[in-house]
Amino acid sequence: MSLHLYDTSTRATREFVPVEAGRASIYLCGATVQAPPHIGHIRSGVNFDVLQRWMTRSGYDVMFCRNVTDIDDKIIRVAAQEGVPWFVIAERNQRAFTWAYDTLGCLPPTVEPRATGHVPEMITLMDRLIERGHAYAVGGDVYFSVQSWADEYGKLSNQKVENMRAAGDTDDESCKRDPRDFALWKGEKPGEPTWPTPFGPGRPGWHLECSAMATKYLGPTFDIHGGGIDLIFPHHENEIAQAQAAGDGFARYWMHNGMLKIGAEKMSKSLGNSLLIPEMVQKVRPVELRYYLAAPHYRSSIDYSEEALREAAAAYQRIEGFVTRAAEVIHDVDADAPLPQAFADALDDDLGTPQALAVVHEVVREGNVALSRGDKEAVARLLAETQNMLDVLGLDPRSPQWRSAGSDLKPAVDALVAVALEQRKAARARKDYAAADAIRDQLTAAGITVEDTPQGPRWELSR
Repeated sequence: MSLHLYDTSTRATREFVPVEAGRASIYLCGATVQAPPHIGHIRSGVNFDVLQRWMTRSGYDVMFCRNVTDIDDKIIRVAAQEGVPWFVIAERNQRAFTWAYDTLGCLPPTVEPRATGHVPEMITLMDRLIERGHAYAVGGDVYFSVQSWADEYGKLSNQKVENMRAAGDTDDESCKRDPRDFALWKGEKPGEPTWPTPFGPGRPGWHLECSAMATKYLGPTFDIHGGGIDLIFPHHENEIAQAQAAGDGFARYWMHNGMLKIGAEKMSKSLGNSLLIPEMVQKVRPVELRYYLAAPHYRSSIDYSEEALREAAAAYQRIEGFVTRAAEVIHDVDADAPLPQAFADALDDDLGTPQALAVVHEVVREGNVALSRGDKEAVARLLAETQNMLDVLGLDPRSPQWRSAGSDLKPAVDALVAVALEQRKAARARKDYAAADAIRDQLTAAGITVEDTPQGPRWELSR
């Protein structure tokens, strides 16, 4: 089957037909950098990284744009609380997000624009909207007129304009023609950063930033716009209104990932229930955390628990164990080996990672059986299938991303363990089983697990 994706705007799964054959353009609402990222933030990055990898594997030339919102009300508020300039907060937290994306194996986007670098494009977009009668300037602010777009506004979120509440995005709503109108540009306020515009100095509204950046890098009509389900309204609804009212086609598919919750509450800084990435990678390895975030379907919600995290880590270790043992027998893996059809079908069906991982685990079970019976031909085939599937998911334990951890010490540890295992072998040969067991116990205490196999003893670090 061909790639099909669930489109929020039509509330249906649709075949993916790109604007330009052979190319795929993706815009992802990235970080608003008022705080460091928790795993709820990075889930979106992992989900859309899998999409990018699968589209590339499927033959598309992918243009992936993930923005950074580096100025907004929250950033200004945090900066005021800390008594530092706004850009200190933005820079510090953008670095934290970049580190988190990199740590969890997300490929870098093709382009990662910052909002503050695109004020000229925002001014142009506002000019177009005012000229078409869909926006108006008043007192240094610029607002989008919802009533001017009333027939279209609300379709993404499946709402009617008459049932909507006030936008609530300014301190004084009296200057708006309609309380549901939303701010494109916010006029100058004491202590806040400003940029010059024909409407007066001020700073951009959140929604305006994304519409301007998306169309600059991906064109007036592009393929996919993504983000968390919490962004559907008002953010994405407003993006569509701005862009289409100005005359752009904008995104043809809208993809939204589910939330990560603790109990019944969405994970957020305001609730004090954030699980920050540096803390999480002390509990499990980064690759295991990636597995945990990638394994559920991207549109489903995740209810976080320590037990579920441990189960995900154990599931990944079973995969990793086969790859490690098989690689000791098969040294050259066919990177061009075809993927199992069931795996490809699962990802083509709205990026079905749960079904795709079920295929991975089935192949791993077959591989372990082939290893036990010494069938090298089958092991070679199944190892190639496993690694190629894991590469699509960003989970291949032999990739440089994951293999590099601790690799500088591995030759030295290999040599030391080899000495201990040779001593253990000699003790067993002279039937001094107490000494042999003592050596094994010492290795276990040092965090090294020894497994006796038909090919001889093998070791790995305990997890």
